Amino acid sequence: MSSPQHSPQDKAPPNWEVIERDFRMGVRAVTAIAQEHGITEGAIRKRAKRDGWVRDLNAKVRAKADDLVRKAEVRAQVREDQRLTENRQIEVEANIQKEIRLGERADIRRARALCMKLLAELEQQTDQVPELGELGEILRRPDDKGQDKLNDIYQAVISLPERTKTMKALAEALRILVSMEREAFGIDAHPDAGGEGDKDFLERLLNARARAANR
Repeated sequence: MSSPQHSPQDKAPPNWEVIERDFRMGVRAVTAIAQEHGITEGAIRKRAKRDGWVRDLNAKVRAKADDLVRKAEVRAQVREDQRLTENRQIEVEANIQKEIRLGERADIRRARALCMKLLAELEQQTDQVPELGELGEILRRPDDKGQDKLNDIYQAVISLPERTKTMKALAEALRILVSMEREAFGIDAHPDAGGEGDKDFLERLLNARARAANR
């Protein structure tokens, strides 16, 4: 059985009232409106010109504005997240460097304290060289060949060359420690910028050398 034939007259006329509403809203494209109603874009524009239809673009403007606002908010949030990330990285790195610097300062203090103790030992030894020499002679126990190796080592340790060598080593150690200390504490390493403790240390070394030279 054949299907019924429809003539062009059977096609429903365009609903110009709906078309006018969609056109005036200004949201949908004219081509999309024409396709929906089965007419051409030219037909809609011709009717709009004839009847004075004006497309209201406020909706599109608002939609575009809303989109720009959303994008701006996203960009602002991204920048804020980046700043937070950078600040966190800076904080972590600063804490790491803080721990390192505090550890270095503590190590330098310990090394300096040890250097001062060694200096005190050198001073005491230099002041008591005659007594130490007499003690060595009292304790001397030569063997059948007239030798006392342990006592010879003892005399060498308290001798002027050995004490001078120790003093030079202490002076070099102090020079390095002072440089490290100034760097760790951010102090200008000018030759005349040393503290009273440094001057006192050097004066004691010079006094020890003078006393050693007179022994």
